[in-house]
Parts: sequence; structure tokens; C-alpha cells
Amino acid sequence: MQISSVNDVKIYNLSHGKSLPEWLSDRKKRQLQKKDVDIQRRIELIQDFEMPTVCTSIKVSRDGQFILAAGTYKPRIRCYDTYQLSLKFERCLDSDVVAFDILSDDYSKLVFLHADRYVEFHAQHGNYYKTRIPKFGRDFSYHYPSCDLYFVGSSSQVFRLNLEQGRFLNSLQTDAVENNVCDINPVHHLFATGTSEGRVECWDPRARNRVGTLDCALSSLAEGAEVQSLPSISALKFNGSLTMAVGTSTGQVLLYDLRSSQPLLVRDHNYNLPIRSLNFHDQLDLVVSADTKIIKMWNKDTGKAFSSIQPQTNINDVCIYPNSGMLFTANEDPKMNTFYVPALGPAPRWCSFLDNLTEELEESPESTVYDDYKFVTRKDLENLGLSHLVGSSLLRAYMHGYFMDVRLYHKVKSMANPFAYEEYRKDKIRQKIEESRTQRVPVKKLPKVNKELALKLMEQGDDEAALTTRKKKGKALPSVLGDDRFKVMFENPDYQVDEQSMEFRLLNPIVSKVGEKRQKKLRLLAQQVAASQKADEDEEPEGRASSEEESSDDDDKGWVEEVREQRRLIWEEGRDRRRQRKEEDQNTVLLERDQSAGKRTSNMVDGEKTSRPQYYQIKAGQEFRSFNDMARKQKLQKTSLGDRLNIEEHSGTSNVADTAVGSKQLTFTLKKSEQQRKQQQAERDHHEERKKLRRSAGHLSSSRGGRGRGGGGGGGRGRGGGGGRGRGGGGRGRGRF
Repeated sequence: MQISSVNDVKIYNLSHGKSLPEWLSDRKKRQLQKKDVDIQRRIELIQDFEMPTVCTSIKVSRDGQFILAAGTYKPRIRCYDTYQLSLKFERCLDSDVVAFDILSDDYSKLVFLHADRYVEFHAQHGNYYKTRIPKFGRDFSYHYPSCDLYFVGSSSQVFRLNLEQGRFLNSLQTDAVENNVCDINPVHHLFATGTSEGRVECWDPRARNRVGTLDCALSSLAEGAEVQSLPSISALKFNGSLTMAVGTSTGQVLLYDLRSSQPLLVRDHNYNLPIRSLNFHDQLDLVVSADTKIIKMWNKDTGKAFSSIQPQTNINDVCIYPNSGMLFTANEDPKMNTFYVPALGPAPRWCSFLDNLTEELEESPESTVYDDYKFVTRKDLENLGLSHLVGSSLLRAYMHGYFMDVRLYHKVKSMANPFAYEEYRKDKIRQKIEESRTQRVPVKKLPKVNKELALKLMEQGDDEAALTTRKKKGKALPSVLGDDRFKVMFENPDYQVDEQSMEFRLLNPIVSKVGEKRQKKLRLLAQQVAASQKADEDEEPEGRASSEEESSDDDDKGWVEEVREQRRLIWEEGRDRRRQRKEEDQNTVLLERDQSAGKRTSNMVDGEKTSRPQYYQIKAGQEFRSFNDMARKQKLQKTSLGDRLNIEEHSGTSNVADTAVGSKQLTFTLKKSEQQRKQQQAERDHHEERKKLRRSAGHLSSSRGGRGRGGGGGGGRGRGGGGGRGRGGGGRGRGRF
């Protein structure tokens, strides 16, 4: 069973899975079911629900008990009993079936229209009668009130065959050259036929007169669409008394109200394929339209898409089981598909267990797997050279990476690494050879990847095995080397432990000390087991716990010192690398003067040489930093805080002093830029100039107190106790006198 979700609507394909051939014996089928997981997981809803080659049409009887399907090759009709979930009978025919219909509530009355113009009637026991129509037929409909069969085909006439009288009646003459499909309204029995010119003609069976014509070809064309051929009518279906759906050969579905000549809604399948089947789902007001590629379900009032089903093979016919969410499809394939959509309705009564099954599947949802897309990270895009596609429609952002089309991924990967297949092939051959060698007598040897780790695990495994053998009821624990979950760690070179990395060097002291503790514990347990075998000692010797605690403290101090030593070595290595890089930068020739410096230009202005551009050359692998002191600043930023404080203390920028309470006090001065220093110097010069220009007014005195204002040099304007007003040249000043 295959589960898909379109527009949040779950669709269950009950026919998905492998099918067993008919010529296999029952014993062989049972053996395959035991071995093959796909066959075990499949759901065979109806036994042998398939055709030898192709199924052309499928229908359900009105009582819902029987499913009839027509197919080839050889031409045949099969009837399935839903109450028994198996094949009821099979009848072979003389020619292919173009269309068939069920006249009774069960399978007792059937009518077949053959490709060789024959009309064949079947009763419950089998073939009943056979007659022939004048022209090749394409479709027919049954008029229940008058017991007339209306045949349309490669002719302008509509042939009428009365089943009560057993003879042909007068034909209906249409204006079309050919008629493709026909249908009869179930309420007022209006007969409609679809022509090859894109028209629908409606006839009244009581008066045998044409009552209306609809031009669907022009209504189906959108504005600005290119017309390659005239659309013909390929499907026709009535719903109720006033609604009619029309399907065209170019993939459009038109919904009409019989009281209007303009369509209410036009829906395009966008595949430019003829519409093969039209059905209505009355419970949800949906239209189920199908072409050879896809089945679409949409609302008949708004045209909003509800869901869609796209089988793997071309579709010939679609049938909806009444009052349920089950669909049957006739395909260009031996297997007839069965789809169950719980959103459309419940499961039929004869397979009600599907509701419980789907509920259990919804309670335990599985993660969606995108088979057509490949998940790649940003690092993978950089390795493939596709970083420029970020933000385009070719990449879909998802979590920490992107989804891209798997075809594009394989194409780019083959271009980026053309020898990947050869390497993959060699690895597979090597794996096959190693697998064949495992059948020989095993020789204990170290793997090619992570030899040190494997040797360490083997030694630990031997110690544990020796300890368990000494115990009476001890079971050996599984080894990491023998566990299939960890075998890739000793086979794939990508899992090789880099012992020169900083992480490994910092973790190795801890891991080694833990391993030593484990070894000590194993030796101690071995000694205890050996002592218990010699004599039954109930109590442990005194002082053992304290000695163990002291040894554990010593071990902790030891690995802490080792970690510090490793950190110091890593820092020294980094310092040496930085020093070496600095020396290389200093030795790098940054400036090359032009060899032809003696050549001078002919145009000289006032006897001066024209300025020549200077060319700088940087060696391969060197990084261009700057021509000023940016390198020194970057180096200063990378140094530690203590080194920077020492440098600033020597330069006078900062000062560290001890306080009375034992703590330290740090005073520092901020460095100022050249522009700030120039601005402060300009301000100081300005203040000095102002001080020189200022004149004192202390030489002015008076016997009376008061306030006065006067210019420098004796003139001016003043106010005092007995003074008056006067004007004079000079300036203005303020003073007390």
C-alpha cells in the first residue's frame, strides 16, 4: 500500500506492490509471500483484480455487489463479487469492447458495443443475442422509460434500438459529421450528444426534436490562446436536472446550466490531453475529471482544487463506488488500481476494515521521503560549484540545507567528478572480495582504518573475556569490533581519527586516564575473583577504600597536568606558526621596480619627470594585509590580555598599582587618533591667543560704589552713583568702581 498526500488529503493506493504471475503454483506463491517483504505488505483487496494485458473500462452495478471490467488481450469481461472479494466469472468475447453498460441492478443484463459494429446482449447465463449497427459505434446510452438504446459513432445519425419491440426505430439526424459521446439526464431524460466539431446537441426523446445546441469549442478557448485544432467533445455527464459537465479533447472541462448557453465554470487540466471520464461526487459537491495522465477532484461551484491522483500508467476509465471514498481505475496496465480517499467518504461495507487500518496509520505517521529530490547542505553546494543557485527556484530551502532535483544533482556530480563511478565500482568489488574472504578461516588481524583504536579495543576485550571466564556465571559482553553497527568505523576512511587535531590532543589525556582506571579496576576485580576462589573471604581488607581514593586523586591531578601541558604545546605551536608567517611576510618582495626605469617619456613639463605607477607583486600562498601598521594592530589584537597589559605599561598607557586592601588598581589613558590630537592642539592654541588679547580693567577706580560700563582708554558709556552718560571711541568693557 502506498500513501500520498495532496493538499493535505490522504490517498491510499491499495493496489501498489508486486503482483504474482498466474502460472505460479499456490505453493510457490506461499513461499514468495514468506520471503519477500513487499509481497507481505501488499493488500489484495479483491483476488485477481487484474487483466491479462490492458483494462479499457470498469463499472459498478447499482446494488454495489458486482464490479465489471472489460479488457484485452484476448477480449474478455470479468465480474467480481465484492461480498466474496473474488472473481465470480469471466467471459471471452469475439472483439474488443468499445463501451458497455449494466441494464439491471446486478450482472444479469449486460450490453456490449464492439469495435466491429456488433452489439452483444448477455444474460445471467451468458451470451443472449447479437446484432449489428450500420456504422461504427463510439458510445451508447439507455433510455429507461422507452427501453431505447441510443448509439452514436462515425455518422451524423443517432441510431435507436428498441429492446421491447426488438427492432430499430427512426434515427435522429444531427448537424454533426461525427458524434463521440452521449448521455441521458436521469431526471427529465433529456438526450445529449457531443460532436467532433465541439458542439453539444440536446434532443427530447418524446418528440424526437432538437431542443438546443451549445457551442463548447469557443467557450473552452481562453483569451490569447493559440488554436492548433478545433476542440471536440470527448466526455459528457449530467448531474441532477440542470447541471451538465462537458470535457473537450484539449483538456478543458466546462460546467453548464441548461438554462444558459454560457458555461458557469471552465477548468483546464493543463496537459492538453482529452478528457476520458467525468463523475460527480454529490456529498462534497465535487467534480472528478480524468484524462490519460491525472485524476483531478475540484469543487463544482468555485473550481477550487480538492486533490489529485496521478497513477504510474495511462488512465482509460474511472469509476467511483457509490456513497464511499473508493475509486477504481482502468489503466494501460494489467493491474486495475484501487484508491481509497477517506476525505471523500467511508469505506464500502464489504471492506470496512480499511477505516480502522487508515486510522492506525494516521496515529503513527511516517516521515515523508522525497524520492525525486536530493537534500544538500551549503558545503555540498560549494563542493559542486552551485553556490550561485542559492535563492533561485532550483533550490528549496529546508532546515540547514536545500532540496534540489535529483536529476540535476546527478548531472552536476558526474561533471564535477567524472571518475566517481569507477571509484564506486572499485569499492564495491573490494567489498565483495572481502565478503568472500570472510567465509575462510578467520585470522585475527588489525583493520586498515583506526588501527590504534582497534588494538586498544582488542586488548580491553581480552581482559574482559579473561575476567568473565574466571567468574562462575558470567556472560561475555559483545565487542565493538564484532558489532555490525560499528564496522563502518573500521572500514570507511572518512572515520579515521586525526590524532594531530587539537580536539584529540585535549581529549586524549582524559580518555587515556579513564582507560587506565578501567584497567586498574579490571585487574582489581580479577584479583578479587582469584582470591574468592582460593578462600571465602567475607570482608574486604581495611584501608582499601582510602588507598583507592588517594590513587584516584593522584590520577585526577595527573591528567589535569597533562591537559595543561597539551594546551601549552598547542599554544607554542601556534606561536611558532605565527612567527614563521611573519618572517615569510617580511621576506616577501612587495615592490618590484620597473626594469626599464631608464626610459623616459618624451613629454616633459618644466623639466620634471612624469610620475610612473608602482607595481606590487605578492607571492602565491601569501595574504595581502596592508601597507601601514594594520598588521601590527591585528597581531596586537590576537595576543593575550597579559601581554597587552605589559606592552601598555611599558609604553606608559596604563599603570597597575597595589592598594591598601590587597587588591590591584589599574589606571590607563585612552589612545587618541591623529585627528583628535590635532583638534585638541588647535583648541589649546586658540585659548592661548585669547589670553593674550584680553585687556584688564583694574586700573579704573571710583570713590563711590556702583557699576559702570566703559570703553578702554577713558571713553565710553558708564553708569554710577554720580556719573552721567558719555560716548567715546574705543571699545566696551565692564568693571566695578
